[in-house]
Amino acid sequence: MGLKQCIVIRRDLRMSVGKTAAQAAHASVSALEEARRTRPEWVRLWLAEGQKKIVLKADTAEEIKELAQLCDMRGIPHSIIQDAGLTELPPGTITALGIGPAPEEMLEPITGKLKLL
Repeated sequence: MGLKQCIVIRRDLRMSVGKTAAQAAHASVSALEEARRTRPEWVRLWLAEGQKKIVLKADTAEEIKELAQLCDMRGIPHSIIQDAGLTELPPGTITALGIGPAPEEMLEPITGKLKLL
């Protein structure tokens, strides 16, 4: 079973490169912690397989919320990231979504149409 983690970044915010990297890191770690809590067997396999990740883009907060809802419906661990508001963005701004790690065949229907960042 091939597993991967998807990190989805909002592009409409026009975050700096550093801010984008920080939000992607938050999404990855937060989703991993959720997966560790709910699907520890997926985490073990993902770590053993080399921690495959893909970074994708979304156009709006609504798109992030819709993707998260699809994850909820399919039992896929995920985490929506909201900015603390200390630098570039107002507090509570949705910036990213971390999904998985999860089996690739479960992720494809959710993220397969998204473009690479």
